[in-house]
Formats: sequence, structure tokens, C-alpha cells
Amino acid sequence: MFKTRILLLIISLVFSGQLFAKLPVSVQLWSVKDTLKNDFHGTLKSLAEMGFDGVEFAGDFGPYSHNPAALKAKLSELGLVASSAHIGFDALSENTIDSTLLFYKTLGVTTLYVPWDERAWHPEGVKSLVTELTKVSDYATRFDMKIGFHNHNKEFNAFNNATFWDYIATNTPKTMPLQLDIGWVNYAAKDPIYFIKKYPNRTLATHIKVRTIQGSNMSPIIGENDIDWPAIIDTLESHGNTKWLVLEQEEYPNGLTPLQSVAKSKQNLDKILLGL
Repeated sequence: MFKTRILLLIISLVFSGQLFAKLPVSVQLWSVKDTLKNDFHGTLKSLAEMGFDGVEFAGDFGPYSHNPAALKAKLSELGLVASSAHIGFDALSENTIDSTLLFYKTLGVTTLYVPWDERAWHPEGVKSLVTELTKVSDYATRFDMKIGFHNHNKEFNAFNNATFWDYIATNTPKTMPLQLDIGWVNYAAKDPIYFIKKYPNRTLATHIKVRTIQGSNMSPIIGENDIDWPAIIDTLESHGNTKWLVLEQEEYPNGLTPLQSVAKSKQNLDKILLGL
């Protein structure tokens, strides 16, 4: 009788979706860059209280610039982890890459993303970009780490009967992560689901963001537009091999501070995830 009840409970949990863990949610710290600069510890505490599981760094480590172990401990104290980080190629040169990878690995980060490079939408420059990305990506495997690339909108301009993003994806290792920024993909009038499926298992982390279009009535707050987040997140889980959803807030409605805007987007994202 007891075993029957346990079995029925498990079946109930499976069909209610409660047995399946939801993707963890991180926040890109660029979203609150000024607040972070003014109060590093207080900002991290506020983000932890919003229910975030992790943070994605973007170059600001507060008082821990030379002590990643202490920063990792501080995050752990708050119930957070470092999900990933954005870095430029200047930190990945022959003279800096070893110390860079050691710093982030000590912090607990195993995946890094180059967030911006103007060569990514230049007909000749993109060729040197993929060469450099491939080189640093291959090198990072020695540390059991990954280095990938993050898009903006211009990577989706037409190039070689496809897009610059297609060129980057097809000319870099299939093991190199592609951090799709949903806000910028939508801004470029492209379908994020199409690109998640086209390059499967490479969207290890994605930016959950709304990028408003000038002249529109769009809200920059997640969940206040007609973006089909459930379908996008379902595709990330089924095709992207996604490990993290990274909330990013780059625009703030009138009257809301960056932290308040992030909190509102997080609350709405939580509701979306509960409904999946």
C-alpha cells in the first residue's frame, strides 16, 4: 500500500512538471553596472534576494579583482555562483590568456564569452575573427574551459547568402558555445528558435532580454510584450543544451531604477518558468 502511494505521488509530480528541475537563472551584472560600482556587496545581496541562482560577470569584481577565491566564497555566502563571464580579446592574448583562465576557473567559471567585436559584421574582418575565436576556444580546452561568442544585431546582416552569425557558427568548432542574445535577435527581426535549432547544443547560456525598437510601444521589461518566451525556453532546453538563462536589462522604464527594473523582469520570468 505504501509503495503504491509513492508510485502515485511520483506519477503526479511527473505530470505536474514538479519533478523536473527548471533551468537556473543568472543575471548579467552589466544590467546594474552603476549600482554595482557604488555598492558592490549591497548589489549582490539585492540580486540574491530576488532569487537569482547566479551572476554573469562583465569586468567588475569590486574589491576582489585579485582574489577570485574570496569572491567565490562571497557569492557562496549569498547563495550565488558565477555562471559565466564576458571578456574581451585583450584578456585572451598570448601574454594574458593563462592568467585570465586561471582567474575565472578559481572563481568557478568554466564558460567565457567574447561579447563584442566589430569584425563580426565586416566581410573581411569576420574571417580573422573566426580564426582568433577558434584559436582561443581550442586553447581553453587545456583548462577544461570553453570560450564562445555573444551576438548583437548586426551579426544577422546578410552575408554569403546567409548571415554573419551563420558564418561565425559554421567556421568555428561545433564545441564552441554561441551565447544567443534573444533581445538582439528579435531586434534584428530574426527568429531565435530557428537559430537555436540550426546550431544545436551550442546555446549553453542565453540572454533573456527585450531590446525595444524605436517608435514602438514595447516595454523593456520581460513578460510585458508578446514575445513567446515559453516556446523559446522550451527550444533552449530541447535543442540548445542550455545550462543557464541569463537575464539582462539594458533599458529601464521611466521611474524605475536598474535594480527595480531587473526585479520586475525577474518576477515575470519566474511566472513564465512556473507555467512551463
